[in-house]
Amino acid sequence: MSENPERAQLREHFLDKPFEQHAKGWDDLWKKSFTPWDRDKPSPALVDTLNQKGDILGGALMQNGEQSQQKSRKRAFVPGCGRGYDVLLLASYGYDAYGLDVSETALEKANQLVNDPSLVTTYPVRDGDVGRGSSKFVKADFFADGFLSETGGGSFDLIYDYTFLCALPLDMRPRWAKRMSELLSPEGHLVCLEFPLGKALSTGGPPHGVQRELYEQLLHHPGREVSYDQSGNVSEDKSDDKATDALVRVDRWMAERTHAIGQGKDHVSIWRHVEVR
Repeated sequence: MSENPERAQLREHFLDKPFEQHAKGWDDLWKKSFTPWDRDKPSPALVDTLNQKGDILGGALMQNGEQSQQKSRKRAFVPGCGRGYDVLLLASYGYDAYGLDVSETALEKANQLVNDPSLVTTYPVRDGDVGRGSSKFVKADFFADGFLSETGGGSFDLIYDYTFLCALPLDMRPRWAKRMSELLSPEGHLVCLEFPLGKALSTGGPPHGVQRELYEQLLHHPGREVSYDQSGNVSEDKSDDKATDALVRVDRWMAERTHAIGQGKDHVSIWRHVEVR
């Protein structure tokens, strides 16, 4: 079966590029309006997760101390946010939401959406008692601390990953896991839309193929190298051993609704720290 032309072009664009040049590579694609990953709307799987998993996520407000009657907004974070659809969605649910991307062009488009008068109808407030949270976009390196001064720190109550892990070179995956563990608040949740499942690593990327076992390997031992077998499949870690900064899965299911490219394959998983720190 021949490769999808857009995927082939995307793979060729990053072929042999060192990671230090990837930021410019992504911005070049946005400037050319070659963005086959852009679906012009929020992730349906994230919408369903926010609507159906409130018992796990706990909503967008949190109480300020056991004795306090005051509540504050939880903070949400979307790395690799592109035009920011998921950031604006999270804000409509009441989170103070932050989007990060390396492409200035993408974030210019995101800020255009924020200032568009149709925002109120495109992203309506989901709960009148909770109201709308803020939304802010930052151009920065996910793996560096520079952006933390623009986001009020690095402790986020909800982090959403979709088409971000799969866009990274394979040797950056352990750093992705370590960073997620560092940025997630002690009682926060990391929501991963696992994509593209079932794609062989030998076909290259981005997007690079992922597996259920990959997330377990990465998040049970943030920062540790991942083991692959001779076929490029992730070797499942069947031990009960977990690092002190591990994230553990609290739920996983097949997405009933997702973007067409992942329909019937995409799964959503929710992770939290192995213990409250």
